[in-house]
Amino acid sequence: MDTMTTTETRPEVDPGDLFQAIIDAEQKIEPRDWMPDDYRKTLIRQIAQHAHSEIIGMQPEGNWISRAPTLHRKAILMAKVQDEAGHGLYLYSAAETLGITRDEMMELLHAGKHKYSSIFNYPTLSWADMGTIGWLVDGAAITNQVMLQRASYGPYSRAMVRICKEESFHQRQGFDILLTMMGGSETQREMVQDSVDRWWWPSLMMFGPNDSESTHTEQSMSWKIKRVSNDDLRQQFIDMTVEQSKVLGVTLPDPDLQWNEKRGHYDFGEIDWDEFWAVVEGNGPMNRERIENKSRAWDEGAWVRKAVLAHAAKESSQ
Repeated sequence: MDTMTTTETRPEVDPGDLFQAIIDAEQKIEPRDWMPDDYRKTLIRQIAQHAHSEIIGMQPEGNWISRAPTLHRKAILMAKVQDEAGHGLYLYSAAETLGITRDEMMELLHAGKHKYSSIFNYPTLSWADMGTIGWLVDGAAITNQVMLQRASYGPYSRAMVRICKEESFHQRQGFDILLTMMGGSETQREMVQDSVDRWWWPSLMMFGPNDSESTHTEQSMSWKIKRVSNDDLRQQFIDMTVEQSKVLGVTLPDPDLQWNEKRGHYDFGEIDWDEFWAVVEGNGPMNRERIENKSRAWDEGAWVRKAVLAHAAKESSQ
């Protein structure tokens, strides 16, 4: 009797189908997993922009460390700025798992090819701004970042867990500064109101363009990098912040802001998108100064990086 040997062939699994199946199953994509080039590029753009924002964001607050009204406030502000440096490091490390180096990201930032949040291109003019940045800017950041704890890319989502915890503390710290000032003199209350007037609209711009104008939202949501659209996040932030403003006793600078019973949300005025795009394109009040400061710090710190790498190489050779 003849003996026949058969080789069973298994159908090849399309890597793109497997990739999407992992995402649809609410599992994580890890650095060694196959991923589409566009997914990788989108993550590098988003994570690098997030990291740059944390580092650039140290400048407007660091400017007030030496001018804090009390030693207690100075210690808190120093701790907050240190937190932001740590957030940047977590995020640069997450981006590096995608095949880009930190040096490359810095070169792209300094050359204007990588962006950071437009909010950090506005000046801090008074101590009240330290409170308003915590309340509004960090509040907007938390609203946007909570969903990123469930991002489909593992290193990014895990970095966001700690970042969100610390940003939540920053928001409460900012609110406390404003609440204290609102209980003070008339001059202090005027400082708070002036600060809120200046930061309210830029804070709403932090969520990005309207959904109809966004070029990345739809794809990012299908990949579950992002979970909620720009407009929905902005609305969530406004609904939350209006109620907090009542506790503070400040007026939000929007005459069209009113509760819509039918929608179950606050209606609000039109954002100045011309201003938004001007700042994004590098023409904001502080764009040039922020990048010049960042570039100078990078250049002046080159010897430190070289020394650290040399020491690490020596240790590994022993």
